[in-house]
Amino acid sequence: MHSFPLLNKLWPGLRKSRLNESWPCIIFLTFLLLKLFSEMSEMFYLNCFFFSQAFYFCRDDVALEGFSHFFKENCHREHAEKFMEFQNKRGGRIFLQDIKKPERNEWGTGLEAMQFALQLEKKVNQALLDLHKIATDKEDPHLCDFLESHYLKEQVELIKKLGDHITNLTKMDASNNKMAEYLFDKHTLES
Repeated sequence: MHSFPLLNKLWPGLRKSRLNESWPCIIFLTFLLLKLFSEMSEMFYLNCFFFSQAFYFCRDDVALEGFSHFFKENCHREHAEKFMEFQNKRGGRIFLQDIKKPERNEWGTGLEAMQFALQLEKKVNQALLDLHKIATDKEDPHLCDFLESHYLKEQVELIKKLGDHITNLTKMDASNNKMAEYLFDKHTLES
């Protein structure tokens, strides 16, 4: 074989003669796979992040079930699983990276938690757009369709929903008014 351990892991049957013929393609595919692995790990991180928020808000000393339900509903586990299924369908291997824990265990108010979530969702959206651009530039219609069908629209809708909730909580002065936060939880998030 040759002395490229990462390529050997990603494409176990790759012969040295084929490597010389298709080097540019292999470099692109390796780069693309590393981006996909990074995105899978980010989706698992988001899953942990949203679960951390969800279970914070259903604690007995916080007791905001609407916020808890909202964050559970928006976990990204299915997104990570879809990426792995897509990778397997294309004949690739999956190498997950370490998944870091959320930087906080206490999320403060519902407004603060939504603001953290919005920042993170915007980063994920940008990463998906970058991946889509790479797929477009390299003429990979399957990856473009996959991202458009399963991720991009959902991301924009979630960002909009988070933005709307943040705006309404801010207008209600929910960070200083616990009754406003409670009413938002009951009448907006639980309905």
